Amino acid sequence: MMSPSQIEDLARLFAPHEALLAELLARWDGAMADGDGSHDRSHLMRVWNLVCRIAATEPGADMEVLAVATLFHDCVSVEKNSSRRAMASRLSADVARGLLRQAGWHEHRTEAVAHAIEAHSFSANIEPRSSEAAILRDADQLDALGALGIARVFYVAGRLGLPLYDADDPFAQHRPLDDRRFALDHFETKLFQLSAGLLTAAGREIGRQRTELMRAFVTDFGREIAAEQ
Repeated sequence: MMSPSQIEDLARLFAPHEALLAELLARWDGAMADGDGSHDRSHLMRVWNLVCRIAATEPGADMEVLAVATLFHDCVSVEKNSSRRAMASRLSADVARGLLRQAGWHEHRTEAVAHAIEAHSFSANIEPRSSEAAILRDADQLDALGALGIARVFYVAGRLGLPLYDADDPFAQHRPLDDRRFALDHFETKLFQLSAGLLTAAGREIGRQRTELMRAFVTDFGREIAAEQ
C-alpha cells in the first residue's frame, strides 16, 4: 500500500480532482506501476495531459469521471506477453468499481468510470460507448505513438528479453511479422495502425503527427541496418 505522502504526490497530478483521488487511493491496497516503467507515474501524467487536451475539444466530457478512470486505468498490471493480457482493463475496472462503491458513488457514474477503463485497452477489444471512454482510449493509445512510443517499444522489449530485430530479415519480407519475438515488428503489427482507429478529431490529428514521426524513425533505422550489412 502507498504511504500518505505517495498518495498525496500521485493525487496532486490530477488537479483539481486531487481530494477525491487521494480518498480513493487511501482505500486501495494496491501499488502503482510495480516495476513497469511503461505504465508508471509518468505514463499516468502523460495520459492525463492528453485526456485534458482532447476533452477541451469534446463538449460535455465529465472530467471527474475521466480523472478517476485515468488514475486507475492500469492499476492491475499484466505483462504484454501474458495470456491474461486482454483481461487487464476489466480487472482494473473492477478495482475502480469497488472503490467508488465504497465511497458512495452513484451506480451510474461508477459504471461510467468502469466502462471507460474497460474500453481503453486495445487488447480488450471493447467498443467505447461514451465520450469519456473514447477520450481515455485515444489518450492512452496516443502515448504508444511518437517519440515516447518508440522509447516504450524498446523499453518493453528489454523487459521481455526480445532482440531489437531479426538480423536475417529485419522487415519480415520472407517471414510472418511477430512482435512477440522482435521489437521492430511491433511498429508494423500494431503501432502504424493505431491512428486509424482513434475516435476523436483531436486524437486523430495528434496521432497523425506522431505516426509520421515513427515512420521516419523506422525508415532511418532501416538505412542504418543496411549500412551495417
